[in-house]
Amino acid sequence: MTREARKPKQSQFKKRKRKPCYFCVEKVGLDYKDTGFVKRFMTDRGKIAPRRLSGCCALHQRMVARAIKRARQISTVPYVVD
Repeated sequence: MTREARKPKQSQFKKRKRKPCYFCVEKVGLDYKDTGFVKRFMTDRGKIAPRRLSGCCALHQRMVARAIKRARQISTVPYVVD
């Protein structure tokens, strides 16, 4: 097999453009007492959504996780959804 006969490997996955962080763009604060807004960053099972789904930067993802955990402790957001 000669070198010319081989084709270069093409990437299997296309790189998607990341959506910008909601908090960085809108300059909105995060409050753990606002359950409707906090639930936006949770999955339908009650788990904390990862960065690739929530679209937050690393700094704000840590803030979101902390807010969800606080909301769970004061029982405004459930730990597990049945």
